[in-house]
Amino acid sequence: MRIPFGTIAVTPRARRLIDAALDSNRLSSGRLVGAFERRFARLAGVREAVAVSSGTDADTLALAVLHDLGARRGDEVIVPALSFAATGNAVLHAGFTPVFVDVERDTLNIDPARIARAVTRRTRAIMPVHLMGKPANMDAVNRIARKRRLLVVEDAAEAHGALYKGRPAGSLGDLGAFSTYIAHAVTTIEGGVVTTDRRDLAAILRSLRSHGRACKCGVCALNAGQAAPCPRRFRFGKGTDIRFVFERIGYSSKMNELEAAVGLGSLDRCRAVIARRRRNLLAMMRGWRRFAPHLLTFREERHERIGPHAFPILLGPDAPFSRDELGSFLEKNGIETRHLFSSLPTQCPGFRFLGYRKGDFPEAEYVGANGLHVGVHQDLGPEHVAHLLETVERFLSARGAAAR
Repeated sequence: MRIPFGTIAVTPRARRLIDAALDSNRLSSGRLVGAFERRFARLAGVREAVAVSSGTDADTLALAVLHDLGARRGDEVIVPALSFAATGNAVLHAGFTPVFVDVERDTLNIDPARIARAVTRRTRAIMPVHLMGKPANMDAVNRIARKRRLLVVEDAAEAHGALYKGRPAGSLGDLGAFSTYIAHAVTTIEGGVVTTDRRDLAAILRSLRSHGRACKCGVCALNAGQAAPCPRRFRFGKGTDIRFVFERIGYSSKMNELEAAVGLGSLDRCRAVIARRRRNLLAMMRGWRRFAPHLLTFREERHERIGPHAFPILLGPDAPFSRDELGSFLEKNGIETRHLFSSLPTQCPGFRFLGYRKGDFPEAEYVGANGLHVGVHQDLGPEHVAHLLETVERFLSARGAAAR
């Protein structure tokens, strides 16, 4: 039996929309992207959603908004040390300096007790990551942000379907940044979405994703995919066309119509997909208890609902085997694995220039050296969960560490 990490199904409706887009000759961002944005905003419980070309771009553009709010290049953004590389990359791409903070080993998320100590006069934002779909401690993050007048950008890339005290991920800060990559519960194959309740920030985001254009109106094809004439087109200044006036440094980050078509089909079935993935995740969590203390995972607290992105596995401190031994055994038995990311500043060579040293982030470094994750996607069922648990039990028994 195989347990692949991810899966995708392009729905019949998505295929019809793809055909319609091809027939329309409008393939860049247009009507379908607008429809996808409106539906995604409802799902995330916010007023505005701005679709972009990747989850990394979602992070980057959400942070680039800071330039319109008075931030300067080189100012600081606080992020967790443990994350996918896109988190750190986005801070740098947006023109800022990442300030890394260690995580809590049992939640995998940024440690709020360490955030306040990392704030300086140059700090402009905090970007917590809901790693593996588990919400960060947003009450604590927002409390610090309010006190120090900082923007809060949720990296909700993996948090489709997550709730924190009844509110969806992506609605808990000033901005939320989602990935709609192929492995996620809502997918456009490649893509991302920035969510916010602030219409002023949404307007900036729409400008940023299209090279920094001044045109932000809701009728022209550039922003809304409509064919209606723009009443402001030639009113920006004598001899100018507002569509080609660029009022800020921007990016080329639009989602296209074919991706949005896949996304609309994905949204049609996302609640069922999330429910199926959650059943798999919760079954794995229940079955995993018997593997302690050699193998651990996170737990779901009463105030939250974990977004079912993947199932994290962490070796206990006294485990009589290595992460690579476990991973190899799982792979040989048809179970695809991924490392549970790494301490970006000390275990990821690309961030070495920032000057951090091994040992600066002991919790993130432990997870980076001892963590794996496996899929919980919607095409898996009870038989796949049973195969995972039985395989791990055989692995432990062979090493004299039988389950309790």
